[in-house]
Amino acid sequence: MEIEFWWLLALPLFFALGWLAARIDIKQVVHESRALPRSYLNGLNFLLNEQQDKAIDAFIEAVKIDPHTIELHFALGSLFRRRGETDRAIRMHQNLVDREDLNEEQRLQALGELGQDFLKAGLLDRAEAVFVKLRGSRLNDVALHYLLEIYQQEKDWAKAIEVARALPDHESVLWRTEVANFHCELATTALADSRPDEARRQVDAALALNPRCVRASLVLGDLLAAEGQDEAALEAWKKVENQNPVYLALAAERIMEAYRRLGRVEQGHVLLRSWLERHASLDLLDEVFHWELDSRGARAAYDLVREELRRNPTLLGLDKLLEAALISAPAEQRGDIELVKQLIHGHTRKVARYRCDACGFKARQFHWRCPACGGWETYPPRRTEEFDLAP
Repeated sequence: MEIEFWWLLALPLFFALGWLAARIDIKQVVHESRALPRSYLNGLNFLLNEQQDKAIDAFIEAVKIDPHTIELHFALGSLFRRRGETDRAIRMHQNLVDREDLNEEQRLQALGELGQDFLKAGLLDRAEAVFVKLRGSRLNDVALHYLLEIYQQEKDWAKAIEVARALPDHESVLWRTEVANFHCELATTALADSRPDEARRQVDAALALNPRCVRASLVLGDLLAAEGQDEAALEAWKKVENQNPVYLALAAERIMEAYRRLGRVEQGHVLLRSWLERHASLDLLDEVFHWELDSRGARAAYDLVREELRRNPTLLGLDKLLEAALISAPAEQRGDIELVKQLIHGHTRKVARYRCDACGFKARQFHWRCPACGGWETYPPRRTEEFDLAP
């Protein structure tokens, strides 16, 4: 292939243009680096050498010299907070809040970041003060969400109700569930403090907000039972089946105690066994099993669990069956049954926990609010074995 003569002339020209472009880029980089404050470069050097405190001092000095580096403060403050170095994050954001040359937008952003720093550090009172200042501002909704979290941690349920109602989406199902539980918390406290009128007011508020609130029905039954109104209490507790039958086990013991006080234990047995047939539950089985064992003996309890195992085979049910068999077995057979029971019990410990529907956190104790993710009514009284067996 022949090379055109004019290509020989064009090659030096292209080389010259590339050299010129490179020189222009280098000059631009040098110019920009010289425009940066020296304290900024020092701060980067300290940060790379993991000398965070000296880096913070250098960056604060850089902001004083060049206000355009304010965004660097926000970025570094958030980085320190994510790493758990809340004291350094607080120092950086507090410096921004104290500056007089910030515009309103930057000051609000700095306050919001500072409030998050205090919350992460567990300084709830200082975090609350910051977010209260932000109410009514552009960050109002953000402040309300953080205030709601603070008041739940502080168990200040009255303030939590006020804040939740101020949220723009407070009419959603989620907030109705949460606020109803806030009212139930207040009702439980009032009932414990012998303030029945206040307890009834809070229960009525919870049910008005969320008619399917199981907890409100349970507390209402407790209130009526404390006043000696067992018949009315039974009606309150029986509503749980229509609200959410998963929670029937929580009402079972209450119901049997009320029927015992009324002298109608057999009627209570019939009710609980009918619930167990319609709504299989290991906790409900445990409750019925103990009442059957105490009132009718080991053989009746054995027959109950055997029948339930045929319908819903579980390790926890088998453990109950062996417990009943051990009581009624002849002395010479008890050693073998005890050995099998110990082996089964070792496995049931792994599946006898409750589990949060939202985050999967497991614990042996039931909670209305998940200790891990903070979700309300995401922690149903169902053992993990029941989740594993569910289709």
